[in-house]
Amino acid sequence: FAELVLETWDLHCDRNGQEHRTADMGCKQLVVRRGQPFTITLRFSGRGYEEGVDKLAFNVVTGPCPNETSGTSSHFVLTDCPEESCWSAVTQQQDGESLSVSLCSPPNACIGRYSMTLETSTDYQGSSFQIGDFILLFNPWHPEDTVFMRDENERREYVLSQHGLIYQGTCDYIFSIPWNFGQFEDEVLAICLNMLDINPKHLRDQNRDCSRRNDPVYIGRVVSAMVNCNDEDRGVLFGRWDNRYEDGMSPMAWIGSVDILKRWKKFGCQPVKYGQCWVFAAVACTVMRCLGVPSRVVTNYNSAHDTNANLTIDRYVNEKGEQERESWDKIWNFHCWVESWMARPDLAAGYDGWQALDPTPQEKSEGVYCCGPAPVKAIKEGDMHLKYDIPFIFAEVNADVVYWVVQGDGMEKKSIRSSDVGKYISTKSVGRDSREDITHNYKYPEGSEEERAVFEKAEHQKKSVGEDDEGLHLRIKVSEGANKGSDFDVFAAVNNNTDEERACRVTLCARATSHNGTVGPQCGLTDPVDIDIEPRAEKRVPLRILYEEYRDKLTQDNLIKVVALLKDHQTGDILMAVRDIYVENPKIKIRILGEPMQNRKLVAEISLVNPLAEPLNGCVFVVEGTGLTEGHFVKELEEPLEPQAEAKFRMDLMPRVSGLQKLMVDFESDQLTGVKGYRNVIIAPQPM
Repeated sequence: FAELVLETWDLHCDRNGQEHRTADMGCKQLVVRRGQPFTITLRFSGRGYEEGVDKLAFNVVTGPCPNETSGTSSHFVLTDCPEESCWSAVTQQQDGESLSVSLCSPPNACIGRYSMTLETSTDYQGSSFQIGDFILLFNPWHPEDTVFMRDENERREYVLSQHGLIYQGTCDYIFSIPWNFGQFEDEVLAICLNMLDINPKHLRDQNRDCSRRNDPVYIGRVVSAMVNCNDEDRGVLFGRWDNRYEDGMSPMAWIGSVDILKRWKKFGCQPVKYGQCWVFAAVACTVMRCLGVPSRVVTNYNSAHDTNANLTIDRYVNEKGEQERESWDKIWNFHCWVESWMARPDLAAGYDGWQALDPTPQEKSEGVYCCGPAPVKAIKEGDMHLKYDIPFIFAEVNADVVYWVVQGDGMEKKSIRSSDVGKYISTKSVGRDSREDITHNYKYPEGSEEERAVFEKAEHQKKSVGEDDEGLHLRIKVSEGANKGSDFDVFAAVNNNTDEERACRVTLCARATSHNGTVGPQCGLTDPVDIDIEPRAEKRVPLRILYEEYRDKLTQDNLIKVVALLKDHQTGDILMAVRDIYVENPKIKIRILGEPMQNRKLVAEISLVNPLAEPLNGCVFVVEGTGLTEGHFVKELEEPLEPQAEAKFRMDLMPRVSGLQKLMVDFESDQLTGVKGYRNVIIAPQPM
């Protein structure tokens, strides 16, 4: 027999991509998921493959120093009885000189870029042919993969969906912003793989790093470190919280991950300016979804940053309610991280499922700014010793806040106020634009037996006490509509829950604040008011917050912290209430004109009214949406936008894919920043 010579081959990128749910990646190369067969066709010249005469074998290799023991190289022959635990090749069909072969990786193979060669041998003479490269990803559809997820709707949301919502605001005013994850957009997969290749662990030991890429726990930890740049590891984002963002993009201005990842690549892996927690979390979510790990962004309201890990955060205020001394421990009005779904074979049973990963640089873990993966179950159970970083996240959802009032004579008096850390932990619902509350995954009900047992295990004595039902109660209430550009009222509401008249003194103080808990200048203060309250009655003390007072003090977070102090003349107790008030931006209106259909032009009309009493300068709209826009569309207004005037423009869209898509808009100007809007658009498939 003459030697068998390979003439051409076909990797069937489209068909394999459809079957492996990677077709949306639009790359011109083969992208497949581990543990699932894919088909290639080999065409020989002169004669076809003869079973029993010709031997065919394949080599697949990944990484710079592939070897069999590391799991980064595999040699396997064409066979009829494949083994599931290693790479295999099976004849599918033969048609003259062409041969279709089904290849399959084991469900625990290393992910990444592979190259493949074919070896043919006939009567002691052999040849080797390079037949192309492919990319292997995690496979949440395969029951043997450690990222296997059973529910198809969940896989659609957490792996395949390229847009979502991220929850922000305050625990009293929860709202969402749209986000374009865009994990299948052009270049994103290449950027994610490059991120793995420049991570410090890879540079230290390439062979070991590549051999550990079969493990989503390892990948999650690397991604959590690489999304921030605090270790001078050429990470993606530069974090900044001081409201000075002129030399970059304000963290509030982003509406998607793709722009950030492309900028990072374009400027040679220099950190992109600037990120805050939701930006770090959203970029990490894009990378993990891209690599095939089911992931979601979650938001924790009143999130504690407990630097000395004693699970107590002490705040000091004076008798006016003004902060007395700066504390390193902070309460963020919200904090975002990522949850990724995976098994934890490295731990005892019971910790599989959602794992918390936090790429926002806060504390070092094993010498590096990263956090997790921490099993959410371990956080709930208070299993502090398990990997990774459980005490830090446990504190974020469980720490106590104790307020001390420093009196005129320097005496410190503990105020009575219940703890409210770790509230309304939120994520987008599966398949719907509503909020799912997942607090119960992180903690047992407050005051329950289980909660007490967990705190004992975590060596945590709950210091904050609930207000008793008797006595006086203090709450802060807000009038309808704290809108940017308007004055609004807040009230200290005092309830007397006793059967006798009580006398007390009330003070209210308002200050601009940042979402990470840093307090800024004052924008409202009442003189102390003495009031008498009838038994079982409520009295209100008002504070009017004026636009002219807060307009130059508000940060881009749009937050005002209101503190109310009450001194009970009868008992000498000091009660305190704190509330963060979100000052609302105007709404962006989005209208869709025309019949939304794949590959047919569609028009969007976008408008916004200036609610302020002064003109807005430097107005810019940015529009993006995977499947609707090519990259992002920028519309700059040539003229200032006068008070109460409407800015309106139209733009063309060319929907490339059918199904539910989101069109997202951000508006920036000198006085109004980070204004967001979105519209769901259902695109009908192109008629055949």
